[in-house]
Amino acid sequence: MTGLAKWSLGIGVVLLGAAAVCRMLDQIPATVLVGLAGLLAVGIAGYDVLYHWTARIELRRRGARARREQERRQSH
Repeated sequence: MTGLAKWSLGIGVVLLGAAAVCRMLDQIPATVLVGLAGLLAVGIAGYDVLYHWTARIELRRRGARARREQERRQSH
């Protein structure tokens, strides 16, 4: 998890908590705005995690492919 994802996740959780407090106080417009901002922040964190996770998977696949090619060349 990168620094951006950690910050986004932390901010998103805080904003979603604030949205819950706003809802308890019957501040519906504030609830909607803060809740949407919190969901956006959590979504950014999730996207960042998935992006870096898929990049690592692709690197592993390339490495495995290169090892197979190298083994194939050495066996011939």
